[in-house]
Amino acid sequence: MKYANLGHLKVHYREDGDPNGPALVFANSLGTDLRLWDPLLPYLPRDLRIIRYDKRGHGLTECPEPPYSMGALVKDAEALLDHLEVKDCVFVGLSIGGMIAQGLAVKRLDLMRAMVLSNTAAKIGEPSMWADRIEAVQRGGIDALAESIMERWFSARFCKTDDLMLWRTLLTRQPDKGYMGCSAAISGSDFITPTSGLRLPTLAIAGSEDGSTPPDLVRETANLIPGSKFELIRGAGHLPCVEKPQDYAKILTEFLRSVGHI
Repeated sequence: MKYANLGHLKVHYREDGDPNGPALVFANSLGTDLRLWDPLLPYLPRDLRIIRYDKRGHGLTECPEPPYSMGALVKDAEALLDHLEVKDCVFVGLSIGGMIAQGLAVKRLDLMRAMVLSNTAAKIGEPSMWADRIEAVQRGGIDALAESIMERWFSARFCKTDDLMLWRTLLTRQPDKGYMGCSAAISGSDFITPTSGLRLPTLAIAGSEDGSTPPDLVRETANLIPGSKFELIRGAGHLPCVEKPQDYAKILTEFLRSVGHI
């Protein structure tokens, strides 16, 4: 385990692969930690410098008092990459991680060669929806939302497997304050205008069974960026890197090759 003391926050991160290879950075979804990408790693090229981290309020990273802003989450990612002396990376963000990716690209394009917007959008939901979720967690903890979250995260097929309990447990063991804080950040974010001004290679990935960010929503965000690519993974929900890691790795590897990153 490694901690980066960024001054304003201590962030837990992990590096795998070749420390001298081209950097591939992953930012995970709301309610998960860096273990989200574990199923994917065995299928990725070995010569990459793979960096994963727990965003604030999740995993082993510090959990400040909520609410959080998206600007703070972007600042955390920016400071971590500067701390690790990362330049010219490909940044992969899933769900809220994809919003962080958009904000980072707008603010610090020098850090990124390309980005992957996975199961995300320029705007996710409405403030009233997020207010209801925050209130539910205040009353009953993340447990109060766990069943409905599982239904949005995973396909009906996956929900019948024993593996579902692993991901439900990972969700409910995230700090309530961190979940509420990041929910507030999503609620206050609308990247439609800034994202439409981006000009960098972009891959958008959607799951056909995604109940949180349906394929059409992901495609609409991809269409904001000229020249972007869109890929649909069938039979997967909001976390296709969990349900279909080989398919996900194939799509990601082809994109890395297309932008000269491998």
